[in-house]
Amino acid sequence: MPRRHRNLPTQWLMTDERLGDDLWRALNALPRGSGVIFRHYATPPAERRTLFARVAKVARRNRLMLIVAGRQRLARADGVHGAARRRAGEIRTWPAHSRREAIAGIRAGADLLFVSPLFATRSHPGGKTLGRTAAAALLRGLDIPAIALGGMTARRFRTLKGFYGWAAIDAWRTPPA
Repeated sequence: MPRRHRNLPTQWLMTDERLGDDLWRALNALPRGSGVIFRHYATPPAERRTLFARVAKVARRNRLMLIVAGRQRLARADGVHGAARRRAGEIRTWPAHSRREAIAGIRAGADLLFVSPLFATRSHPGGKTLGRTAAAALLRGLDIPAIALGGMTARRFRTLKGFYGWAAIDAWRTPPA
């Protein structure tokens, strides 16, 4: 694994408004050294900044890596998710729903790909999923660690090949299987 990819979390929480007050339970269920992608795209900017500050406090206390998704710059993040401008030393994670998006992420200097959706997920009910075979094909020959996302649990992750780690929303509401 390339040097720049060492010590990245293998377990991640993807936040969104759907979590509600379960956000705090999910943050505290994450093992130390895990990561959080703070999304909350639909939250108004001022409220989003306030919520992020609270999440950042919990992340620091629990030693979690905190990445911000979206164009709004928020202080005290360890990096950015997607095409947002990053500061020196920050991590860049990248969403990949196709091989084309995975390659775009590599070209943009991503440190970690989030490949989704592998399985059916409540975030996108009825949406098309990649499944194991297409996800493996998407990653074939790419030299970048990938996180499995979409209907993921610890148990499902253990059955996958070729992934560095996994991410979820619902799996962190209660201790993972």
